[in-house]
Amino acid sequence: MNAFTSRNDVPGSIAMPDGPSQVPSDVEPARPDLRAVDRWWRAANYLSVGQIYLLDNPLLERPIWRDDIKPRLLGHWGTTPGLNFVYAHLNRVIRQRDANLIFMAGPGHGGPAVVANAWLEGTYSEIYPAVTQDAQGVRRLFRQFSFPGGIPSHASPDTPGSIHEGGELGYALSHAFGAAFDNPDLVVACVVGDGEAETGPLATAWHSNKFLDPSRDGAVLPILHLNGYKIAGPTVLSRIPREELTQLFRGYGWEPMYVDAGDRAGMHSQMAAVLDQAMDMIRQFQQRARGTSDRARPHWPMIVLVSPKGWTGPATVDGLRVEDSWRSHQVPLSDFDAPGHLECLDAWMRSYRPEELFDGTGRPGADLLALAPQGGRRMSANPHANGGRLLRALDLPDVRDHAVAVDRPGSVTAEATRVQGGFIREVVRRNMDCFRVFSPDETASNRWGAVLEVTDRCFMGRIEPTDDHLSPSGRVMEVLSEHQCEGWLEGYLLSGRHGFFSCYEAFIHVVASMLIQHAKWLKVSRELPWRVPVASLNLLLTSHVWRQDHNGFSHQDPGVLDMLASKSADVVRLYLPPDANTLLCITDHCLRSRGLINAVVAGKQPAPQWLSMEQARAHCAAGAGVWDWASDPGEPDVVMACCGDVPTLETLAAVQLLRQMAPDLKIRVVNVVDLMRLESVDRHPHGLGGRAFIGLFTRRRPVIFAFHGYPSLIHRLVYSRANHAHFHVHGFMEQGTTTTPFDMAVLNRLDRFHLAMNAVSRVPRLAKRAPALRAMLEARLAEHATYIRQHGEDLPEIRKWQWTR
Repeated sequence: MNAFTSRNDVPGSIAMPDGPSQVPSDVEPARPDLRAVDRWWRAANYLSVGQIYLLDNPLLERPIWRDDIKPRLLGHWGTTPGLNFVYAHLNRVIRQRDANLIFMAGPGHGGPAVVANAWLEGTYSEIYPAVTQDAQGVRRLFRQFSFPGGIPSHASPDTPGSIHEGGELGYALSHAFGAAFDNPDLVVACVVGDGEAETGPLATAWHSNKFLDPSRDGAVLPILHLNGYKIAGPTVLSRIPREELTQLFRGYGWEPMYVDAGDRAGMHSQMAAVLDQAMDMIRQFQQRARGTSDRARPHWPMIVLVSPKGWTGPATVDGLRVEDSWRSHQVPLSDFDAPGHLECLDAWMRSYRPEELFDGTGRPGADLLALAPQGGRRMSANPHANGGRLLRALDLPDVRDHAVAVDRPGSVTAEATRVQGGFIREVVRRNMDCFRVFSPDETASNRWGAVLEVTDRCFMGRIEPTDDHLSPSGRVMEVLSEHQCEGWLEGYLLSGRHGFFSCYEAFIHVVASMLIQHAKWLKVSRELPWRVPVASLNLLLTSHVWRQDHNGFSHQDPGVLDMLASKSADVVRLYLPPDANTLLCITDHCLRSRGLINAVVAGKQPAPQWLSMEQARAHCAAGAGVWDWASDPGEPDVVMACCGDVPTLETLAAVQLLRQMAPDLKIRVVNVVDLMRLESVDRHPHGLGGRAFIGLFTRRRPVIFAFHGYPSLIHRLVYSRANHAHFHVHGFMEQGTTTTPFDMAVLNRLDRFHLAMNAVSRVPRLAKRAPALRAMLEARLAEHATYIRQHGEDLPEIRKWQWTR
């Protein structure tokens, strides 16, 4: 049988006329605007199918031949026609209302749709002049899609108008809300795939409406695309009764409105009416909030678009149902050696009647182009989707005004992140319209409570008199979901603002894949001259592994450093400041940077302070350096290196022990604040040159390196260095429990006694004395183990230790 079968011939298929090109009867003649929408939809569908399949013959000037087909068919058709349908209708809304709209395609592989619409709007040809709006440009458009040297199948950074790639599902709605915060005139239309809606992050993201203030923020219009199927099976939300679905979303605080595209004849008028109603509701909510003191939380509108999977494609192929089934998810036709498949594709593409949509040169018809908004109102050209164009530099306070006074190393105790919190408070105070703080219910826990002196926690729900610093106007974004915090922040940054995310170190892993996706987005964006750099994504990782002694093993994990260190050197920076003043300098630097992921690891517990502000500024500028005040002059017998606040403390305590036991030992102390300085300069822009590295770590002396994270990361970074064979790294060894702070270090051999033992074992001229020195140190460890089990706290000499020289 012929591979292409009319969808009306399939038992049980959705009843609709053959082909996608028939104008619905209720559109003519009264609604020419909807006739234009239908033509746009047909054109976008045609261009989408062509991107998936064709290398040549872009306007079907002859029947499709086998050589016209790409050798590797990659892409996803199933979600695409629904995305095109929504996009076309949003264009009508923009034209008729002068609305400020951006489009977010949650379905992961919706790339063909977003690219097709950007080309129809003219933005694509403006950015990529070779992809012209003519037959040759259509050919290039088709050829480049999922093709070597071309573009991916996602709405990647290469795609104009995209700030959400959709590579990993679940984050579209949180990105959309991030873009809407502090953008009072913006509406973010966010299509949520019903497969994506099954993910945990997306399920939680519906609650973002409890954080959107209509008096100062824009709006998010979610459009749940209920097309019924995932890769190989049905979606959950498509198989529950409509009443139950409605109750679900009303319970989330939304007002769902339905468009059922099963009735082809009325689908455009349905969608137009629902969109107009939704936009009217949004405007009314905002006018009420901005014109009165009414700050009640609205029940924002959302749309549920019910359509067949693979809408307008082949109903059956080789007797198997395709449209309105999981088989349309990816490439409905893939075997063009099979009888009838070429004819099927040809008939499918001609069903959109391209001769009515494009003129003889391949340019879209003038009446079709008239639907496109103008200039920056085009969703593919909206500056909010290229946020660097809107970015303003922060008004930053002087870090010196927040410095801890340090007369001599170790003479002062402070909580580093509490000092940092005072600085962040002033950043918030000075930038009340473009800077927010994000945290999963940990702002105060992470010692940033000072921020609450100038703003509150944002919340649009019911507020009780006993609540602490809670208001609709708050700029501290707290929700007990790392996914939402990260997603909100990414959307906020990508649309042109600044922020900082504080999190427990062990639980930043929850959003590791989101950080990976963002790192890849930034890397690709760097290679696109039309993408203007956005503010960096700044992470404070605190409540870290070495001071999670009270919460235990579940909270003890520094491994995010390993993951981030593997990402592009152009994008990732890792900082481990040893005290408050270095943390201030690093924070200031991160807030001034662009297009990076800056991960800063710092403790929140009281700890010795080592450097004055001027020393801290010089040290942070260098990234790594010899601490002369703790070192002996000249060539050392051993280098005691450290990276991280607790490793620095234990290293200096070990140095003090060594000087007591072996006064003739020459020691050099090296502190690393910028971890990537250890990398070679040809592998990372912050890497040290070979001579500079040897100048710190020597050519052949033993280096006892105390590191905050897993030891293997240091070895990975320095493996090509001249002195790598003499690096002996102490770090987290996956040993943890509920215990004392110092015992955490002992369990992982990061403590002063183990560091000192390693040092005496590595220095040749101490070989004769080494057994006796090690025995002394082992006795101290035994004393420690006995004491903590009797008293439940560390030895007084540990708790009260101070640096002396």
